[in-house]
Amino acid sequence: MIKKIMLSGMLFLGIWAGVSAQPDRWQQRVKYTMNVDMDVSTNRFTGSQTLAYTNNSPDTLTKVFYHLYWNAFQPGSMMDTRSRELGKIVYSSGRRGGGEQRDWDSRVRDRILNLKPEEIGYQHVLALTMNGVAQKFKEEETILEVELTKPILPHTTTVFQMKFEAQVPLQIRRSGRDNPQTGVRYSMSQWYPKMCEYDYEGWHPTPYVAREFYGVWGDYDVSISIDKTYILGGTGYLENAAQIGYGYEAPGVKVVRPAGEKLKWHFTAPNVHDFMWAADPDYKHLVRRIPGGPTINVLYKNASGEARNDTLWTTLADAAVLVLPYIEKHFGKYPWKQYSFVHGGDGGMEYPMSTLLVGPSLGGAFHEWMHSWYQGMLGTNESMYPWMDEGFTTYAEGEVSAYYYEEMLKKHPDNKGLQDIVERNRTQLPLHQAGSYNSYFALVKSGLQEPLTTHADHYNTNFAYSIASYSMGAMFIDELGYIAGASVRDAILLEYYKEWRFKHPNASDFLRIAEKVSGMKLDWYREYWISTTKTIDYSIDSLWEENGKSNIRLKMVGTMPMPLDVLLTYKDGSKEMAYIPQYSMFGAKAAEDATPRTVFEPWKWTSPTYTFSVARKLLDLKVVEIDPSQRMADVDRKNNKLELNW
Repeated sequence: MIKKIMLSGMLFLGIWAGVSAQPDRWQQRVKYTMNVDMDVSTNRFTGSQTLAYTNNSPDTLTKVFYHLYWNAFQPGSMMDTRSRELGKIVYSSGRRGGGEQRDWDSRVRDRILNLKPEEIGYQHVLALTMNGVAQKFKEEETILEVELTKPILPHTTTVFQMKFEAQVPLQIRRSGRDNPQTGVRYSMSQWYPKMCEYDYEGWHPTPYVAREFYGVWGDYDVSISIDKTYILGGTGYLENAAQIGYGYEAPGVKVVRPAGEKLKWHFTAPNVHDFMWAADPDYKHLVRRIPGGPTINVLYKNASGEARNDTLWTTLADAAVLVLPYIEKHFGKYPWKQYSFVHGGDGGMEYPMSTLLVGPSLGGAFHEWMHSWYQGMLGTNESMYPWMDEGFTTYAEGEVSAYYYEEMLKKHPDNKGLQDIVERNRTQLPLHQAGSYNSYFALVKSGLQEPLTTHADHYNTNFAYSIASYSMGAMFIDELGYIAGASVRDAILLEYYKEWRFKHPNASDFLRIAEKVSGMKLDWYREYWISTTKTIDYSIDSLWEENGKSNIRLKMVGTMPMPLDVLLTYKDGSKEMAYIPQYSMFGAKAAEDATPRTVFEPWKWTSPTYTFSVARKLLDLKVVEIDPSQRMADVDRKNNKLELNW
């Protein structure tokens, strides 16, 4: 049956109102108290750790596991071996000017193999007790396995006490020291023995091979003793700012530092799943205090002394203030009292309340800050669902960046550079996400694509991992807007935040939110886009006139079904949208703009062709175009548009 529908962007509201409150899936809880004494002359430190571990699961635990991440930075480690093996793979990216290249991470390459003893990283546990009783433990490279003398019963809290030592590796990947690119002394991520996550799937003692992390929610109390000339930044709130200064003190407070060669920096961080810090004696510290919101800290090192560097970091600080209202409106409120953009690391890497940035790129800064939502609060297992972490963040980065430049153009309407950026953002399709789509098309062309269900460390190539996780994850959200409607997609993201913040959602959890808010079945979308490498390709097959009506036959060339927007443009300048739902949706999206629209019968994926009719003569037609917004990841757009020259 063919029917006309009235425009209504709010049809989803009645369904959305029925979404339930935040789920009550159990998860473990930690409370860390750590004291660290840093020796900047040897790049080593000793530490003590008290960990109150609450087993909220229904299971009795007979062993526990800790991460010892820095043991990866030793010759012959899994990270070293994997990088060198990937370096043997040579591929063509398919991108313009890309040429052939090795597949290894250019930051790692074979550098670990060549580290000297004083340049390697290590973390060694010296002693460990549980409730005062010594425990036997075994170090398995980047994992510490502990066979407990007494099991941890369900719904009980156990206290572990630990002594450990570590050597900061030369900067290779994420954490380390003395990166020549930045000149920063210490980027201290993954620096402490960290309890592995235990969830409804069991333990996750994932070795540190390349990819990212999965942590237990909890509270951190961290004290760091270091040479008094060093300035620190990172996760948490500085509790003794009046004794430290360096820009952390409240306005008008006189800083009184204790005597001695070292300062003890005391941080607390509530409801986070990791803790990062960085240190350098030459950090500059910019502060932006947002009324009713978080304090923005920017710590950077201007090794070259060029004024342009100061300007770029200042621009970053001001940009963070400008975009926060937009972020909170579209993705949810930022819950902590501070966020720190810290110069360091080897690219960009996210941590609770903070990020390490190799430079003041606004796109990179927005990306890492959005990880506060898609990793910091919505804590997916990044090994199993990297596309939900990096992909959702990449999507948000595109939207936030576009908003920023629109706002800047309002302030500086005569700026030619801003004019060009905004014009590109307004016209390049799909809006704000074209880079992800182009990367995906290159991946398909390369023949190296793997399903998004692949474990992050198990992709055959870094090339496939990067595009699958970042680009295809972003496209999953953008295409969801095509399927359900952009306004409904935005409501899905806010409801996802509302229900799953400070928890560990998986793909099924997100899909259930999406289905409840949209009123559609979306399991087919997950099955095709996430679990397979099937591709989308629709074409305009033929047109003919019959009984004064124009018949348009479409063909499904690819192997992944989708709903279709087909825009008909007539010689008189009028337009009409033909909307064909996908049968498996058991629903239809509302119209997204004021273009007159007809909703046709759903297309069953078993049928290779589909024909619909419009009450206009064939000679009236000027253009027929499938998916004019280009949000559908059609791998051959050449057959999506037919221009008629009668």
